[in-house]
Amino acid sequence: MTDKLLIVDDEQDVRDFAANFFRKRKIDVLTASNGDEAVKTVISEQPKVVLLDIKMEGMDGIEALAKIRELNKQIKVIMVTGKNDEETKQKTKEMGAADYIHKPLELDELEKVVLKLFK
Repeated sequence: MTDKLLIVDDEQDVRDFAANFFRKRKIDVLTASNGDEAVKTVISEQPKVVLLDIKMEGMDGIEALAKIRELNKQIKVIMVTGKNDEETKQKTKEMGAADYIHKPLELDELEKVVLKLFK
C-alpha cells in the first residue's frame, strides 16, 4: 500500500482546501465527493489514510466507514464532523475509526492527526 490520502467530503471547497494543503506536504492525495465514490476509490487505489466526512448525501460517512472496514482493515480512517457528538464519536471508534476531528478544519490539528497515521 502506498502512502495515499483519500479526502471524502461533499463540499468541493473543503476537498480542495485539504487536498492542496497535503499536496504541499508531498502526500499523494485522492478525493471523493460522497460515500459511493469513496468506496470505489478505496477498491481501486488502496489509500493508506482516509479523511471521511460523516454528513453526506446518499451513503454517509458511517456507512462508508463500515464498507471500508469490510474491504481493508489496514486503512486508517479519520472521521470528520461539524458537531461534537460523543455518541457518534464512540460508535465510529467502535467501528474502527482511527481518529475523529471537527469542522471547521484546523490545519495544525489536521496535519498532526493525518501525518501520525502515515508513520
